[in-house]
Amino acid sequence: MSRPPRPRGVVTRGTTGPQRLRAIDGWLAARCARLLADAADPLVVDLGYGGSPVTTVELRARLAAVRPDVRVVGLEIDPARVAEAAHAADPPGLEFRRGGFELAGLRPVLVRAANVLRQYPESAVAGAWAAVSAAQAPGGLLVEGTCDELGRYATWVAVVGGRPASLTLAVRLRHLDRPATLAERLPKALIHHNVPGQGVHRLLSTLDDAWRVAAPYAAFGPRQRWRQAVAALAGSVPLLSRAAEHRRGVVTVPWSVVDPSPRD
Repeated sequence: MSRPPRPRGVVTRGTTGPQRLRAIDGWLAARCARLLADAADPLVVDLGYGGSPVTTVELRARLAAVRPDVRVVGLEIDPARVAEAAHAADPPGLEFRRGGFELAGLRPVLVRAANVLRQYPESAVAGAWAAVSAAQAPGGLLVEGTCDELGRYATWVAVVGGRPASLTLAVRLRHLDRPATLAERLPKALIHHNVPGQGVHRLLSTLDDAWRVAAPYAAFGPRQRWRQAVAALAGSVPLLSRAAEHRRGVVTVPWSVVDPSPRD
């Protein structure tokens, strides 16, 4: 038997907690249901799950609702975290291994990497996306992003074949003060580009302005105000998300809207 490839990456802080990644998981369960249903081997990797396996356990439970025989493998570079998590791996279809961007030789159809690249320099992002995508099964999807400590604000990029396809913004509406708060939780590929003249700055500014204009709808609750703001956003930005997602505080745009590569 060949030895697994050497883990690629560095040990990160590992901060995590229950329900922190609920928004990302809900999006994965809805958007990737067909991908999982069609997979001969429904293997999913949770890359860099951190100091506790709790969010990996939650991911497996949520994806099992759409593919009961889904297998989820949590990967961490720190062997101590792997050993500790292995003791908590009770549910069937769940295990933990040592690994990094090379995916420990696995060929998953889906990879979730949350709050990992945020701790890397921006220059490392493209290489990490390429490494993960090259290791995945053909047609696989990488979802890479970040969120705050309680999962109230989250953003993530869908990466296909090493290239970004979309950006998703997600908020727990009862906690939302203004959409611009999401700027603090942008993925590493975008967080340093939130400046005038860049697409991500225009996106957040437009949504922030729409939120302000929709202030009268606050009397009906934050959900109605958010829906009005997103409807206004749709007048100037193409949206990939559906009305049901908007009601939950989630909106997705094509990567072309925020692509920092072109310079204005």
